[in-house]
Parts: sequence; structure tokens; C-alpha cells
Amino acid sequence: MALLLHLSAFFTHPGSGFLGLVRFLRKSKQVGNERFNIFSGCPSGTTATIVLRGGADQFIEEAERSLHDAIMIVRRAMKNSTVVAGGGAIDMEISRYLRQHARTIAGKSQLFINSYAKALEVIPRQLCDNAGFDATDVLNKLRQKHAHFHLVGEGAPYVVDINTGGIADSFSNFVWEPSVVKINAINAATEAACLILSVEETVKNPKSESAQGEAAAGAMGGRGGGGFRGRGRGMRRR
Repeated sequence: MALLLHLSAFFTHPGSGFLGLVRFLRKSKQVGNERFNIFSGCPSGTTATIVLRGGADQFIEEAERSLHDAIMIVRRAMKNSTVVAGGGAIDMEISRYLRQHARTIAGKSQLFINSYAKALEVIPRQLCDNAGFDATDVLNKLRQKHAHFHLVGEGAPYVVDINTGGIADSFSNFVWEPSVVKINAINAATEAACLILSVEETVKNPKSESAQGEAAAGAMGGRGGGGFRGRGRGMRRR
């Protein structure tokens, strides 16, 4: 039979009032080296607690970052109804479009657009490297598939299949990505690249340059025992 308890604020602020209802209360459950009080079956509960365990601190931190990224992606997907093909499919499609558009431009701008299109292929290439596949072979299949879908007037949702080493349909395999996340990522990467390219020269402090020069001269002087000595015989004194 389920037990329904009334929780008061006695634990932190005695006599402050009513906190809520809980259906199950399990006291002092051992989790690792610590003990926790488990409250479950709350009718009005909107939050949950996730306990992460691992053999080292870096494993816990990596698991926390991965879990936080996954939760934020789901949150973005719930707030924004539009999604795109994930796993690098949209990047390959944009790269194909830019390469085709570059052929219509006569001038040095064609080189810039081709370089930008090549940079977009880094995501599927990195996925191939992480999975231990031949990135050149898989990228050639992706280019061929995206070009074929363009001829029939459709966008290609194909990505790297890390299970077989080939390519797969991202939508049918539920590999989606919120469009707002992809737009923000491309904008941030483009702005960072433009900022780096806008740097024309490095400005140095003259005082620091003079201090470095004096330090180098002192090191060379100390290396010779306080000064430079000739290697030949000295002249006789008269």
C-alpha cells in the first residue's frame, strides 16, 4: 500500500510551512561512499536528481559535460520546432551548394568560397577519424550521394554510419539537430575566422624588446667568462 507523506520545512527552517507531498520515502540509501535520502513518487515533482559515479574525477567531469550537452540539445529542440539532419549531413549539403556556387564566380572570391566549403567537411571527416574509418572513402560516398540528390531536386540527409563504416540516412536513424544550434555554430565559427584574418600585424612593447635584448647580451657575455678573448698570440710589450 502506497504511503503518502506531508513534508514540512522542519529540516532547514522549522515551522516555516508546508513543502509538498511524497509517495515513497527511502532513508539513507548507500550510493558509493555516501548515503542519500531518496524521495520518489512526488505528485507535483518537476525536477529530478542524477547521481554520477566514476573511478576518477576526469571521468565524472566528462560525463557531466556530456549529460549537460544532451539536456541542452533536448531543451533547444523542445523550444524550437525546426530541426535539420545531424551528424554532418547539413554541413555536407552546404558544402556542395557552395562548391557549385563558386563555379559561377570569376575571380579570387572563388578560392575563398571553395575553402569555406572544404572547412565545412571537417565534421564528417572527424567523425570518420574518431570511429577509425577511412575518411577519404566515406567523404567521397557522401559527396556522390549529395550530388545525386541535388540532381533530382532534393536535399540529401546522409551522414557517416559509425556502425558499418558507410553512410546512412540521418532522419530515419533519428540523428537530428535543432536548426538554431547549427545556425549559431556556423555564425560563431565564421566570425572567429574573420577576426583572425583581420589581424594584420602583432604590436610589441618596446620596453619588453629592450629588456629581452639586454638579457641576451648578458647571457652571451657571461658565456665567455666576462668578455671575449682572442685565440691568437698576444703582441710583445716593448
